[in-house]
Amino acid sequence: MSLSTHHLRVFRFVALQPGPRLVVTGAVHGNEVAGTRGIERVVREIERGEIDIVRGTVTFVPVCNPLAYRHQRRTGERNLNRRLLPTAQPMQYEDHVANVLCPLLAEHDVLLDLHTFRSPGQPFALRGPVDNAGPLEPFVHEADEARLAAHLGVARIVDGWLDAYARGVAERRARGLTPGAVAEDAAYGIGTTEYMRCAAGYAVTLECGQHEDPAAPGVAYHAIRQTLALLGLADLPLEPPTGPFECLTLAQVVDRFADGDRFARTWTSFDALTAGDLIAVRADGTEVRAAQDGYIVFPDHGALPGHEWFYLGQKSARAL
Repeated sequence: MSLSTHHLRVFRFVALQPGPRLVVTGAVHGNEVAGTRGIERVVREIERGEIDIVRGTVTFVPVCNPLAYRHQRRTGERNLNRRLLPTAQPMQYEDHVANVLCPLLAEHDVLLDLHTFRSPGQPFALRGPVDNAGPLEPFVHEADEARLAAHLGVARIVDGWLDAYARGVAERRARGLTPGAVAEDAAYGIGTTEYMRCAAGYAVTLECGQHEDPAAPGVAYHAIRQTLALLGLADLPLEPPTGPFECLTLAQVVDRFADGDRFARTWTSFDALTAGDLIAVRADGTEVRAAQDGYIVFPDHGALPGHEWFYLGQKSARAL
């Protein structure tokens, strides 16, 4: 089926009884289609009467970035999941999408955002910060997010995204920006879940597995059904949490500076690091080594100079 790049397909089911307002999103990155397949399966089941929405509202956006989806690549003209904010003067395709998607997110209480990743690995969830009144990401729904993350069917939970990104921005400013860099301010770290928290809701990102993993759409499908059951939107059986949970936090983002920067090996997300391990070598020969025990997270072998290259993670002090 040909997908128009001029509008977003949105499926909304509004019960006659009040309840929470849930939005489920897929294909924020166009080559991450497991969430799209999971959403489509659930929508078909609702339309056939196999799932009945009895309370509240659920909205599905199977493809958030139609241009990227049409070309089966991560982005259209830029990364939709960075600097996701409305703008009065949209310049790129994703700016126009944001002007539609952001108000739609703000109409809801809860977001389940479905993604996949490039390297092999097990599915995991990303949650937001602790409850706080700070300037970066003030928040009051920590317990709600933890409860949602615990029921999605994954055992690895990651936090610390926006804090790590803000620290990376400070480092960029201190050393001077790499030519071509676009990540020059902390707002560039705002994606779907961060925007949802700005709009007074809460959100969890579910990374359903590797892009091509045939099991990934099933992970998305299971998580959507669990979320409908947890929130009481549908009278579905709720499975218990899948613990014990491995909780990690993102501590640092490392940028790629030049085309000649290279990894010392082919890394996979959550590969363990021991202090002193050689991670990468810069174009000028400078070695990048692990300062302490931990993990490499989101290694991007195709990162452009001036963009995030990989993250360093550690065990989180936050239990689920």
